[in-house]
Amino acid sequence: MNKSELVSAIMKQTGVKKETAESVLKAFTSTVMDAVSEGDKVSLVGFGSFFTITRKARQGRNPATGEALDIPEKTVPKFAPGKAFLDKV
Repeated sequence: MNKSELVSAIMKQTGVKKETAESVLKAFTSTVMDAVSEGDKVSLVGFGSFFTITRKARQGRNPATGEALDIPEKTVPKFAPGKAFLDKV
């Protein structure tokens, strides 16, 4: 399902106009991204949680040359599905 299909599904379930569904989806995604980028955890009971983790610095290898590389520490976003979501899948 892509963004336009998700907007159509929201329209069908809620009965709102396309513009309203798009603005709600945009507001949701931007709010979650802003909160997670600031280090907050966003939890939706039954659905899941959005949060960040920090990957430690490590050694890697260039697959083409075999040369050793230093991979720096990095903070990345993560999603953990909730129990109801896992049960549904």
